Amino acid sequence: MRNSGGLRRRAIGGFNAWVVRLRSSRRWGRWVRRYLTVVTYTGRRSGRTFSTPVAYQRKGDIVTIAVAFPDAKNWWRNFTGDGGPISLQLEGSDREGHAVAQRGDKGRVLVTVRLNDTPRP
Repeated sequence: MRNSGGLRRRAIGGFNAWVVRLRSSRRWGRWVRRYLTVVTYTGRRSGRTFSTPVAYQRKGDIVTIAVAFPDAKNWWRNFTGDGGPISLQLEGSDREGHAVAQRGDKGRVLVTVRLNDTPRP
């Protein structure tokens, strides 16, 4: 199956677009936003800006993102080592922070974001 990578990328892109629309929904948005956010970051090698929806947990100024199927995804690799800047949509505003990704013993990947002090409107 030669074009399976392109088909997979289109399917993932369609799913991500659906999740972003769901977050904006009048009916479901407030519940979905409790668990899903959109992260925006700049690729280390490409210098391009990317946005992707992710599930998260927040405690104060610490946001934790457990990356599902990390070997099939690349976005979190931008935050290995010393990490890097990231933006998240939280509570109706963009919040900036510093993200660091770590892979655990069993292959799980957690991205920990320490939010900066001030939210942007």
